[in-house]
Amino acid sequence: MSIYKNVLITGASSGLGRALAILYAKSAENIFLCGRNFENLQQTKNLCLAKNLPTNFVANIHLKILDVKDQFASYNWIEEIEQNHTLDLVIANAGISAGTALGSESQTQVNEIFYTNIMGAINIIQPAIEKMTKRNSKTNSTKNYGHIAIISSLAGFVALPSSPSYSASKVAVRFYGNALRLSLEESGVGVSVVCPGYIKTPMTAVNNFKMPFLMEADKAAKIIFNGLEKKRAQIIFPRALYYAISLLNCLPNFCQDFILKKLPKKSQLNYELNKNQ
Repeated sequence: MSIYKNVLITGASSGLGRALAILYAKSAENIFLCGRNFENLQQTKNLCLAKNLPTNFVANIHLKILDVKDQFASYNWIEEIEQNHTLDLVIANAGISAGTALGSESQTQVNEIFYTNIMGAINIIQPAIEKMTKRNSKTNSTKNYGHIAIISSLAGFVALPSSPSYSASKVAVRFYGNALRLSLEESGVGVSVVCPGYIKTPMTAVNNFKMPFLMEADKAAKIIFNGLEKKRAQIIFPRALYYAISLLNCLPNFCQDFILKKLPKKSQLNYELNKNQ
C-alpha cells in the first residue's frame, strides 16, 4: 500500500498518467484523475478496475474532464475535492509536445505547449499547496501532510533543437520544482521533481527515429511510484542517459552545437495527437 491515501493525477488519459493511475488505484483510497478526452479517461478507469480486481481492492476513482490551462476550473476542482477529501499527493503530469520536422514551431504551438506544460502545472500545484500549508499551520507541525510531484523530463537538461518549446518548458518546471521544494521545506509540504527519458506512450509513438533507453510506461510509473514513496527530491531516469546528457553539457558550445544539430527532427504529429488527449 502507498503512504498516500488521496492522490490526484493530471494528464491521466493515456501514457504515463494512465500507468500511474493504475498503480495508485491498487494502493490508495481515492484517486482523482483529469484529462481533456472523456473516452480516454474512462478507458483509464476501466483499465484500473480490470488490472486491480484480482487484489480485491481498487481505490475509489473520480474522473474530471479538465483542461489544466483553465486556472479557475483547476482551482475549483481542487476546492471541490478538498470539501470531502484531504489530498496528500498531487502529480502534475499533464504535458504536450511538438516538433520541428516541418520547420520551426508555430506561435500557436509554442503558446499551447508553454501554457499547458508550465501554467497547467502551476494551476494545479498552487491551490493544492494552499490547502496543504493551511493544514500544517493549523496543527503547528512540520510533519509532511502533503506532497507535490512535478513531471519534468531529461529534455529539461539540454536545449533540444528538435523541440525547443518542449525542452524549455521542462527546464522551467524543473527549476520551479526544485526551488519550490526549498521554499516549502519549513511548511511541511514536500516536492519531488521527476525527470524521465523516453517512455513508450502515444506521444513518442509517432517519433520516426530510434529513442535511446526507451522504457515501457508501466516500468517508468513504478520507478516514479517508488521514488515518491521515499519522498525523493529528484527522480531521474534512466541514469545512463542522464549521465550522457551531463557529459554533453560539459563540452564546449561548438561541440554541443555540432552534436545537437545531428539529432533527428521531432514529428509535428506529437502536437496534433496531444490536442486530442
